[in-house]
Amino acid sequence: MSKQFDVIVIGGGPGGYIAAIRAAQLGFNVACIDEWKNDKGGPAPGGTCTNVGCIPSKALLQSSEHFEHANKHFAEHGITATGVKMDVAKMIARKDTVVKQNNDGILYLFKKNKVSFFHGRGSFVKAAEGGYEIKVAGAAEESITGKQIIIATGSNARALPGTPFDEELVLSNDGALRVGAVPKKLGLIGSGVIGLEMGSVWRRLGAEVTILEGLPTFLGAVDEQIAKEAKKAFDKQGLKIELGVKVGEIKTGKKGVNIAYTNAKGEAQALDVDKLIVSIGRVPNTIGLNTEAVGLALDERGAIVVDADCRTNLPGVWAVGDVVRGPMLAHKAEEEGVAVAERIAGQHGHVNFNTVPWVIYTSPEIAWVGRTEQQLKADGVKYKAGSFPFLANGRARALGDTTGMVKMLADAETDEILGVHIVGPMASELISEAVVAMEFKASSEDIARICHAHPSLSEATKEAALAVDKRTLNF
Repeated sequence: MSKQFDVIVIGGGPGGYIAAIRAAQLGFNVACIDEWKNDKGGPAPGGTCTNVGCIPSKALLQSSEHFEHANKHFAEHGITATGVKMDVAKMIARKDTVVKQNNDGILYLFKKNKVSFFHGRGSFVKAAEGGYEIKVAGAAEESITGKQIIIATGSNARALPGTPFDEELVLSNDGALRVGAVPKKLGLIGSGVIGLEMGSVWRRLGAEVTILEGLPTFLGAVDEQIAKEAKKAFDKQGLKIELGVKVGEIKTGKKGVNIAYTNAKGEAQALDVDKLIVSIGRVPNTIGLNTEAVGLALDERGAIVVDADCRTNLPGVWAVGDVVRGPMLAHKAEEEGVAVAERIAGQHGHVNFNTVPWVIYTSPEIAWVGRTEQQLKADGVKYKAGSFPFLANGRARALGDTTGMVKMLADAETDEILGVHIVGPMASELISEAVVAMEFKASSEDIARICHAHPSLSEATKEAALAVDKRTLNF
């Protein structure tokens, strides 16, 4: 007889492990199934985010930023640093240590909250009395039964048609995080989050980086003014970004990768690189879930169909995170995971998609929440805009990083904040104030009247709020 649980979570990424822990805290008997393995074959919960996404990429970004500061910026502070070298193997080892610490932390939280962990691939077998039978294919195959099922199986990197990932020459985000030496020439297809972050890492370490983007505009989802400011900074750093290209045949060989493409003018071009990172988006992961066994509905993209509350077409089956509609963001998955656990408990879990922040951890960082100026124009919304450059911020000057600005958009009549967009130092941290303000329906005047510490980067947010009504405290 299979083991019985109140809630079974399939997938141990940000949406899955958070859902499992919250459900256990609410008094349910919970199991979580996850198949990620470390280099020794042991469990490595945390999903793409922890293993080959958010966490390891930030570790490499931090290491490469230290290296660039030591080589290019220490002298400005009177610090002499000569013969600075990067030990790539040690940098990768540190990244792996950071990942393992996060893996182990999740396993500890499972134990602390009495979540039963199963290491293996979870898949549907059939509907059972009062729930569903789930097979766990791990070191030993077993079956468990749950009254409520939460699917949190995440997403996979999208490959170019006809050019599969070999993770040696043609890399997904996984292979991009395991490069053993600095490539002399690095190519990237796609100028999204992964492309810009990984391009920044290897550019700082000495690679000649070329990014090929199919769209005619840079960072089309970002506020246009902010995107232009960011591109100026990346151009200055030496990232070569070509827009409006059409990628053709890609050939791999002993000497690396050859990419044939046409540029925005329609001219035939060729790019030879040592390695190629493909970052053209991600696809929902339902591989091996055996959805057909129970009739679980998928949409045309292969995502699990859910309603506004993350309910699927099957009673007692829910889905969260990258495997459903909405932005593929770890923190969005976490919020959905908590909300679903609370809904199962009869509570009113809530996720506000309008206040989900976005961050690109480049230098300068790019962060935003709410609508862009171009979206407001397209929707016919009357608005006011205010911005303030970090060039005029005392804390930014002291840091030695005055790139970028804070931009605030507010309703022309009510003054309610509709969007905040930041490019510059610590944008990932500064955006949280805007998220809180928008969640509580704050006006730009509310932000303008709040006392901000001096000197701090957050003063730029206050100044942007003041600028919405053409005011300033900067004399």
